[in-house]
Amino acid sequence: MVFMSSLGDRDEEKRTAAPISVENMAQHHTARCRDSLRYSQELGQSDDPVSPRDNSISGTTDCEEDFSHRMQDHQDAEWDVDFMEKRSLLGTTTGNRVLYRIPLKLSQRAVLRAITTARDLVDYTILLLGFLAITSGVVVYGGIFRGNNVFNGLAHFIKGGIFLWYGFLTLGRWMGCFAEIGWAWNLKPPAGVTSSRKARVPSAEFVESFVIFLYGCTNVFLEHLAAWGGRWTAQDLEHVSISIMFFGGGLCGMLVESQRLRELLNHTILTSPANRGKDASSREWATPKNYGTSLNPFPGLIILLLGLMMSSHHQASMVSTMVHKQWGTLFVGFALARAVTYILMYLSPPSSYLPSRPPSEIITSFCLISGGLIFMASNKDTVAAMEHYGLNAMFAFTVTMGFTAFLMAHIIMVLAVKGWAAKRKQLFYMIAQPSTA
Repeated sequence: MVFMSSLGDRDEEKRTAAPISVENMAQHHTARCRDSLRYSQELGQSDDPVSPRDNSISGTTDCEEDFSHRMQDHQDAEWDVDFMEKRSLLGTTTGNRVLYRIPLKLSQRAVLRAITTARDLVDYTILLLGFLAITSGVVVYGGIFRGNNVFNGLAHFIKGGIFLWYGFLTLGRWMGCFAEIGWAWNLKPPAGVTSSRKARVPSAEFVESFVIFLYGCTNVFLEHLAAWGGRWTAQDLEHVSISIMFFGGGLCGMLVESQRLRELLNHTILTSPANRGKDASSREWATPKNYGTSLNPFPGLIILLLGLMMSSHHQASMVSTMVHKQWGTLFVGFALARAVTYILMYLSPPSSYLPSRPPSEIITSFCLISGGLIFMASNKDTVAAMEHYGLNAMFAFTVTMGFTAFLMAHIIMVLAVKGWAAKRKQLFYMIAQPSTA
């Protein structure tokens, strides 16, 4: 009770000590002026008939002047109280300005960091976002992948899209897009030439093997998703076997790319009794030249086997069987062209940091891009639409070949324009640097 009474006393003090507003003061002074004016009129009414008007005018003027002086004093007092409160809390006006600027700068930095992160995220993923927008637009506009066919459509679009982007990556490697990390069929630059982060990036064949391994280990559990709860068919077992092949082949590819494993395999000859007392700096014990180049046949071998399987994969209709045979044959062409690349790299290993651009890699990228597009078009709904409109399998093949050639030409031109712009920018900085100095 004592506590509640003390709180009531404090509230009463706050109410009594509340500052008077300007409107209340104006009303108070207006009422006082009217009272004084009425009193003066009553006193001077019997003496002079003109005096009441004169007295009212003079009285009103005096009241207005008195009210303006009082208002000025009240505003000055309020400003002094506000200034003293700020000075007592912040110490000085300089500290006030500093404390006001710190949250503003912190908010600006946070907003700028968020905008920069969002821009970088969109910049790095804009090609994938565009691909998703185009493919989803095709599905919605065509009215395909409805009901249970969504699983078949997703399988063909996702797998075909992976091979499509694999072809883009292969074409980029041929053009020299990844020369700073040793992916452009060149000698990998060490940490002194490039950054330490880029020097630690694994080889392109290791990344290919890892993607194959990841596809195999995840797709084993998805092959029977369209007939979940139903009986297993021979076609389901074929798909699961392909996934297991990807699982094991990708794992073997990663083991081949391991430098630690290579050192363990060489440990036997290095610690043999015949090696004791030999000169380790002799030419016979030097590191082979092809150690600097990744010659991993497992990615090409896995895709070769996949192409052979799909070329003879039985389907429900003749059109579907022919379409599957088309992209299977293209994958076989990729594997053969990649084998030619490995032969060239083995006979003449790269000795420069510049891209070597083997001509066989153009064929590999063409086969992957076109094969991925036909793979995407080999789903049940698209094949059913082709059969409905009386289109044969060669229609899809010819259209895809023309589109692939145009798409590759477009990519090469875009990267050429990028190189021209970078060269112009460097030339501009070289010209502007002496003038600024």
